Amino acid sequence: MSVILTGVKELQVALTRMVERQSAATRDGLGKCAHLLEREIKATLSLSSHEEGEPTSSAPGEPPALVSGDLRRGVQVEGPHTASGTQWAAEVGPTSEYSRIQELGGRTGRGGRTELPARPFVEPSLEKMKPVMAAEMKAAWAAGQRL
Repeated sequence: MSVILTGVKELQVALTRMVERQSAATRDGLGKCAHLLEREIKATLSLSSHEEGEPTSSAPGEPPALVSGDLRRGVQVEGPHTASGTQWAAEVGPTSEYSRIQELGGRTGRGGRTELPARPFVEPSLEKMKPVMAAEMKAAWAAGQRL
């Protein structure tokens, strides 16, 4: 679509509309990406399971095994929300108390006597989804240009 602009005011209006369209496209694409990542993290947390009280069936470096489902249910999306001006932000991740130690490993328990190995589930999900999310954002921005 071509537009003929005849003055500075028309150019300013056209550029403002373009920025608004692209900002809205960014917000919409980011929202889709956040929910895609949420779904992938939850799928990663569903790869293996075991009964409560049994030793974990996942090896160090693998995602934690599903037991109660609290960790998986705790994965949530917040946003997208305005970060500043035309910038948007969204957060995706677990809210459970023990999610950080599962992801990164570390000392826990009474007096820190128990060493838990890292069982990452967020980082591998993010790495897997980066190409998908990049394609989603590219499509959102292309759609924003067509409006």
